[in-house]
Amino acid sequence: MAELLYRLGKLTARRAWTVVVAWVIVLAVAAVGFAIGFKGLTTSFDIPGTASGTVIAELQEKLPDFSGASGTVVFQTEDGSAFTDDQREQIGTMVASAQDLPDVAAVVDPFEADTQRADQQAQIEDGRAEIADATAQLDAGQAQLDAGLSQLDQAQAQLDGAREQLEAAGAPAEQLATLDAQQAQLDAGRAELDAQQATIDEGRAELVTQSEKLELGAELLDLSAGILVVSEDGSTALVNVAFTEPRLELSAEAKESVVEHFESEPIDGVDVSFSTEIAQGVPQIIGVGEIIGVIIAGIVLMVMLGTVIAAALPLVTAIFGVAVAAVGTLAFSGVVQMASVTPVLGVMLGLAVGIDYSLFIINRHRKQLIQGAELRESIGLANGTAGNAVVFAGATVIVALFALNVTGIPFLGLMGTAGAIAVLIAVLIAVTLTPALLGLIGLRVLNRKARARIGEEHHEDTKARPMSTLRAVLTVITATIALLIVAIPALSMRLGLPDGGSEPAGSTTYTAFTTTEEAFGAGQNGPLLVVANLPAGLDDDALLQAQVDVARALSELDDVVAVAPIAVSDDGELAAFQVVPAEGPNSASTDALVRDLRELPPINGDIELGVAGQAAINIDISENLADVLPLYLTVVVGLSLLIMILVFRSILVPIIATGGFILSLFATYGALVAVFQWGWGAEILGIHSTGPILSFLPVILVGILFGLAMDYQLFLASGMREAYVHGSPARLAVAQGFRAGRSVVIAAGLIMVAVFGGFIFSESTIIRSLGFGLAFGILIDAFVVRMLLMPALMHLLGKSAWWIPRWLDKIMPNADVEGAALERRHHADAPAADAPAPGSHQGSGGL
Repeated sequence: MAELLYRLGKLTARRAWTVVVAWVIVLAVAAVGFAIGFKGLTTSFDIPGTASGTVIAELQEKLPDFSGASGTVVFQTEDGSAFTDDQREQIGTMVASAQDLPDVAAVVDPFEADTQRADQQAQIEDGRAEIADATAQLDAGQAQLDAGLSQLDQAQAQLDGAREQLEAAGAPAEQLATLDAQQAQLDAGRAELDAQQATIDEGRAELVTQSEKLELGAELLDLSAGILVVSEDGSTALVNVAFTEPRLELSAEAKESVVEHFESEPIDGVDVSFSTEIAQGVPQIIGVGEIIGVIIAGIVLMVMLGTVIAAALPLVTAIFGVAVAAVGTLAFSGVVQMASVTPVLGVMLGLAVGIDYSLFIINRHRKQLIQGAELRESIGLANGTAGNAVVFAGATVIVALFALNVTGIPFLGLMGTAGAIAVLIAVLIAVTLTPALLGLIGLRVLNRKARARIGEEHHEDTKARPMSTLRAVLTVITATIALLIVAIPALSMRLGLPDGGSEPAGSTTYTAFTTTEEAFGAGQNGPLLVVANLPAGLDDDALLQAQVDVARALSELDDVVAVAPIAVSDDGELAAFQVVPAEGPNSASTDALVRDLRELPPINGDIELGVAGQAAINIDISENLADVLPLYLTVVVGLSLLIMILVFRSILVPIIATGGFILSLFATYGALVAVFQWGWGAEILGIHSTGPILSFLPVILVGILFGLAMDYQLFLASGMREAYVHGSPARLAVAQGFRAGRSVVIAAGLIMVAVFGGFIFSESTIIRSLGFGLAFGILIDAFVVRMLLMPALMHLLGKSAWWIPRWLDKIMPNADVEGAALERRHHADAPAADAPAPGSHQGSGGL
């Protein structure tokens, strides 16, 4: 690989303009692909096979009108007064005309819904009054009937007495016949009264049935009392918009059409805002913070390289690579569903590694020029040594990112793939475009002072001295304890997805979220959708009773504000309920409520429940991501350990590197929890609300930080190994390698922290937390783990750090990451003036 890169470097230096034009053509092709293939990004995240996904599938089959995405349009009067009749009418007109918008299934007029609820309440009261009146009438009829029966009983007694007297006196049959006729009249009267009693009993039974149904309806209405669409003071109204398409398939055009429609005709005295499901925008990829980060990186480069043109090279190549990666990735957005954060991740990584990788090669080239190497020979050697290390380092990052596909989570795998492509392009540009540009600018890569020193001998490594063992022990103990302390908050990490409360203050989505919370309660921002699988063959009365039984059971759970049945399938076997929790979708209580709902035993022994809704979907995504984290960590660490064993030809060095990474990773998790969940220092960063940590952030950080951490491990430890292989005692080799590589690693670390840190000030919470995690992770890993903890541990291990079983050493190919063999081979043929100074073998780590 080193020899191939050496030749490639010399070739690109000779054919510089050809290389530049070729890359411009690549960018143009990517731009054409973007123009043709870009179809927009999604702001939703989903995972197939989750519990909520199963519920949505049931709804799609039996209640398709409730399976699509939904959102809320929030109207509020500017002065806090109740809506006027004219304002109500204008809102109603807009709602009615919104029914014909693309992919819109239904739009609910809040004032009609409020009126219908009032009508239902009035109907219940009227029904109770009617039942009371009918009961009174029945009671009066019963009283009359009872009086009639009493008279009949008296007449019967008199008739029976007369018959007894006549029969005792031996009265003739004619007299008894008269009594028989009277008895027949009494029997007929009794039969008539019995019929009247049956009618009364039937009427009373009907009233009982009607009363029971009425009370069941009243109970359902009472249970749903907390679900309002017009606030109690009449100043705020919620227009619920249901779409025909699921949220991941809902087009941006459909959502934009809703926003445009309700903003097209402003209503005097009324403000309108939209929930995140409708108006959450694609985050801005490049903002002021990111530009400031790049400027800081440029300052670091200027200090490191000494000239404007040399400092500009890494920036130019990195920005060019980001452009290629970004437009190339977005060109496929019409083929696959692409989350809005996907290109942002590519920009972050492309900028950071693109600057660093180019810096490594340029810095190596500058040192060789100062030592007297011929221009193109130096470019080739820099590409074969530092460029070789860049390829191995990039391979580690690419492996870590591509491994995100093993999680089985589509949007996460796509993010990893896009990030890996950005890193791959950064590597390709570093080993092709960077040498070409170095060939074009010639010796101007050095400042005047450096050009005056060309050919002078340098003996920097002879100044290195091993650290004391006591210092090494104290460094290990102090660094480890400090990292563990910082990691403590990670023990209370909660995962979730951002809601409207985490949107930029003043945005329409933030306004809608806060307005809804203030007017209707926090739970109205994250209602749950519960489905009940009912037994087959239920009649209307049994169906109503089953709905009440389910609603009653749901309402008895803690933190349930209201429950309302919203639909029943045509076959009567699936009922849907809206459940409003006490708090918002990202609260701990709502999280607990979803779990409680899912743990409920079947109601009445045979009615099983399922839970969906944004809060439930967030929980499912977070749990799945937490479940795959150990697998992903195992895959990434395992593959990278193999790469590092091959590179360093050591068992302990890769283990030390991995152990240090785990410490820095959990310290990063701790810092994220402290800032974004607990709110420590949140105001300084402009964070106006706290909540759970972005659910996929821990997994993403594993891949990116591990790859970048191994970059710095590679550039430092390869210099140590080279010094050790060249005969330096193990502990002195640690000091020599560290001294040789520290300046470029410090510069590279500062550049990455600056670039990632610029994203902390993004308006998007997703990007902000990702930028913070990467910036803090690099800061801790580069400056605490790689430059303090790792050298101290290497010192304590001594030469055992480079131990490897002989059988393994024999079967492994020689990676020669530092390009030592290449350097010896080509320097042997170089003129004396071009030869390196004694002791200046730095490899890729001695930049």
